[in-house]
Amino acid sequence: MKIAETHIVPAISKEIRLQEYAVSIFSSVTTRSAVKKAVKKGLILLDHRPAQTADWIHEGQRIDLLKPEVYRKKIFELKMDVLFEDDFIAVVHKPPGYATSGNFFKTAQNALPFNLQPSIELDALPFPLPAHRLDTPTSGILLCAKTKKSLVALHKAFAAKKIQKHYYALVHNKFLDPLEINTPLEGKPAKTIAKPFKYFQLKNGNFSLIEAIPLSGRTHQIRKHLSQKAYPIVGDKEYGIEEIGIFSNKLLYLFAGKIKFQHPIHQEELEFELRLPKRFRNLENLG
Repeated sequence: MKIAETHIVPAISKEIRLQEYAVSIFSSVTTRSAVKKAVKKGLILLDHRPAQTADWIHEGQRIDLLKPEVYRKKIFELKMDVLFEDDFIAVVHKPPGYATSGNFFKTAQNALPFNLQPSIELDALPFPLPAHRLDTPTSGILLCAKTKKSLVALHKAFAAKKIQKHYYALVHNKFLDPLEINTPLEGKPAKTIAKPFKYFQLKNGNFSLIEAIPLSGRTHQIRKHLSQKAYPIVGDKEYGIEEIGIFSNKLLYLFAGKIKFQHPIHQEELEFELRLPKRFRNLENLG
C-alpha cells in the first residue's frame, strides 16, 4: 500500500496513546472511531509496524497513514450532465428510470465514476457517492460527495435542513393556493410546502404544475403528502390513480429542478437550477 500521510512525533509534554493522539495529526482521519477503524484495517503504522490503538506515543516516532486498496468497481456507462464539479463535490442531472443507489448495477451511483474526475484530496472517497437520494422514476439534480469530509458535512447539512431542494410536479385537480403539509410519515414528523405554478385544463381533466419544497427527508415524502391532499402526481403508480387518456403509461411527472446549499469546504453559497424537461414544457400543447 502507498503512504497517504506521514507524521513525526515532536516533543510531547505527557504520555498519550495512539487512539487519542492520531485524531489531530491526519487530515483524513479526524475522530477516535475513524482512527480505530484505520488501525483495525492495518492502515496506521507506528515505526513501520502495524499500530495498535493502545500503543504509547513517544518523541521521534514515525506514524504513517496508508492509502486503502481500491478494488476495481464495475462502472455503469450512463452519461449524465455535470452541472458542477471540483475535488470535493459534484452536482449532476440524474435521468429518470434509474435508482440512485442499491444492490444492482444500473444505478446513478455506479455511473458517477464514468462522469466525474477522481479527487486528488487526501481523504478522497474510492468512488463518488450521492449525498441524498432521488426516487427511481424521479429525474433531476443529485448532489454528490467526492471526499469523506464533504460527505459527512453534506449529511449534517441535510439533517439540519440547511440544504433546500425544489421539485416540480404535475398533479391532478386544480391547485389554487399555497399549501403547507405537516402530516407525519412512518411515525416521524414530515413537512412539505407546495405552491401553484401553472394550471392546465386538458382533454381528460384539470391538472396543475406545482413547486414542492420538502423540509424533511422522508421516503417518497412529496408523493405521499400530495396524494393525501387529493393532488396525486401524474404517473405515480404507487400513490397516484390509474392514468387514462393522454397520460396512460407515462413516467412520473416529478422533477428535482433546483437546489441551494453551502459548499461543505469553501462555505460559499451555491445554487443550481435545471430547465423543466420537454414533457413538462409541452403540457400546453396537450390541451
